Amino acid sequence: MFKDSANMKVFCGTSHPKLGEEISRYLGMDLSSIKVSKFSCGEIFTTINETIRGRNVFLIQTCGINVNEDLMELFITIDSCKRASARKINVVLPHFGYARQDKKSGPREPISAKLMANLITEAGADRVITMDLHADQIQGYFDIPVDHLQALPLFVKYFGNKKKIDYDGMVVVAPDTGRAKAAKKFADKIGAQLAILHKTRPAHNKAEIVNVVGNVENKTVLLYDDMVDTAGSVTQGIAVLRKLGCNKDMYLVATHAVFSGPAIERLKEANFKEVVVTNTIPLPPEKHFPGLVVLSTAPLFAEAIQRNHTNTSISEIFAD
Repeated sequence: MFKDSANMKVFCGTSHPKLGEEISRYLGMDLSSIKVSKFSCGEIFTTINETIRGRNVFLIQTCGINVNEDLMELFITIDSCKRASARKINVVLPHFGYARQDKKSGPREPISAKLMANLITEAGADRVITMDLHADQIQGYFDIPVDHLQALPLFVKYFGNKKKIDYDGMVVVAPDTGRAKAAKKFADKIGAQLAILHKTRPAHNKAEIVNVVGNVENKTVLLYDDMVDTAGSVTQGIAVLRKLGCNKDMYLVATHAVFSGPAIERLKEANFKEVVVTNTIPLPPEKHFPGLVVLSTAPLFAEAIQRNHTNTSISEIFAD
């Protein structure tokens, strides 16, 4: 157990207990006790089973496949902690649900990412620790501090250990212009080149690739995104890249493995060399397939929790 942990409590909701246990092991402390139950009508009820008066509380709850229930459970748990006189409530939210609804694309549409930020704040949270938001500016939707962690170090370390890859012959491909900056940073760190797909979205969960900026001919492609949902963009992207003559071996790298709808079948048919994701979202056995690699984010979140509790720098974790 690290020093100064006596006045700290770490709780884990029901959305991702495995990740919560991993984080607690890295911290060298047991998870504190919480009971989450439902009434017969479906309403969620939470009880904190130990005193947290005056304590620095960390709540681990991600947005998984049941995003609405996960968020409602989070709001209610925050309220339980606030009414139990916690000194500070820190929300550890590995995957921030509704992040893609970060702007109005047409008239009479919501900005749901802002609404979720408001609800977390109004519930009583003092800080949010999250990873790879769909857009960096979402941090500004909160009126409380946000620690925006990056999965990039995990991916750089993973591919850095692959000695048989010719990085001079590899190109990191951003799936759209919004991911170009992140893809460029990744490419620079592993010594690869950069290409960008230009796509449009005629409807939700639909994408059309209209252009490719950069050379992918005879290159090993590493498609880099913040999340994979239905894998529709991925399927279209690799079809275009293969027509342009990239190598047979292709990699897909993404932080959040949403994997909804036809995603698993599409990813299997795409025949990637590897699909590398993190465990910000729990993946049941039926969503595993050959070539899938899941990297643990627990060390990064544990380090962020410890540094928050001891009031030390978070940015040092990601310093070059």
